[in-house]
Parts: sequence; C-alpha cells; structure tokens
Amino acid sequence: MSTPTTDTGTVADPGPLGLGAFAATTFVLSVFNANLITDQTLAAVVLPLALFYGGLAQMLAAMWEFRKGNTFGATAFGSYAAFWLAYAAYARFVAGSLPPATAHQATGLFLLVFAIFTVYMTVAATRTTGALLAVLVTLSATFIVLCVGAFAQSPGTVEAGGWLGLVTAVCAWYASFAGVTNSTYHRAVLPVFPNIGEHLRPHRGHRHGPFGVHA
Repeated sequence: MSTPTTDTGTVADPGPLGLGAFAATTFVLSVFNANLITDQTLAAVVLPLALFYGGLAQMLAAMWEFRKGNTFGATAFGSYAAFWLAYAAYARFVAGSLPPATAHQATGLFLLVFAIFTVYMTVAATRTTGALLAVLVTLSATFIVLCVGAFAQSPGTVEAGGWLGLVTAVCAWYASFAGVTNSTYHRAVLPVFPNIGEHLRPHRGHRHGPFGVHA
C-alpha cells in the first residue's frame, strides 16, 4: 500500500470555525443581556467561552484566513477574537474596580470602538455573501444599541441589545452551518447568497474600475 501524500499548501476553510465560535459566545452573553436568565451571577459562564472559543478559536481562524489570503476574514476573526479576549479581561479584572458612578462610561466606550469597526466591516461585507452581510448588519445594530444602553444607563435598551445579539448569533450559526455543510458535501446545499453587493447596487453600465469591479 502506498503512503498517502499530504498537500501542506492546502488550508481548509476556517470560516465555519470562526463563525461558530463567534455565534456560541455571542448567544450565551446575549441570553443574559436579554434577561432570559435573570441570575446575573451565572454570567461568569461567558468568560471561559470568551477565552477559549470566542477568543482562541477565532484567533486561530484569523491566522488561517491570513494564510488563505482572505483579508476580510482575517481582519474580522482577528478583531472579534480580540474583542472576546478583551471582554473576558475587562469583566474579570477591570469592571469591578471602576468607580460605580462612572463605570458605565468605560463600558460604553469599550462598545463604541467595536460598533465603529463593525459598521465599516459591514460596508466591506457587501462584497462577500448575503449570509455574512446579515451577520455584520445585525452585529452593528447590536453594538450600537448596547453602546447607547451603556452610556444612557438604560436597562431596557441593553435588553433590546441582548435580543439583537441573539438574532446575530442565529445568523452567524447559519453562516457557519452553510459553510461546513457545503464544504463537506462539495456542493451548494444551503444558500449563502454570494456577490450580494452586485444585487444591492444600481446598475450603471458595464464600465469596470481599476480592481476589476463595476465602477
């Protein structure tokens, strides 16, 4: 029997791993933000997920996206991995030592920078798939609403952000599910709606820009 050879230059699609990690961690945190579980002491369950699944697994996915030459995937997974790692550190080591009267401002600022990042990643996502665009649109809304809720010290707004986070998690799980299923079956079993940006933008002739896209 001949020894099988391995093509070390081939890297499997890390997207389903990164999306699954993001979805699971977002779902668990959003359950508490939405007050589906009212005992907030149980929210500590988010920390190990944030460290090892949302953080470590997504960071590995980001590095493999770099290896594949996917700037969007590497930037998204790397940044959201860092978000979860930073969230775990903030919740565990920082938040409890902040002045109670102004701690909400620190939380709001923390959420604001990721809201800004997510909004411009949403613009970039219009050139990917509808499945990814849905994740970024709902995530933008989640960060914005949670940011407003933190600055305004509005529990109702934070709760609304929690519900948006649950929708975001479902969208990310679907994108992960579609990615791993289509890859395993070697055909499009579940739709991801590719090139969604071409359907969203108005048609203005067939002139092409400097990067080979419609100008």
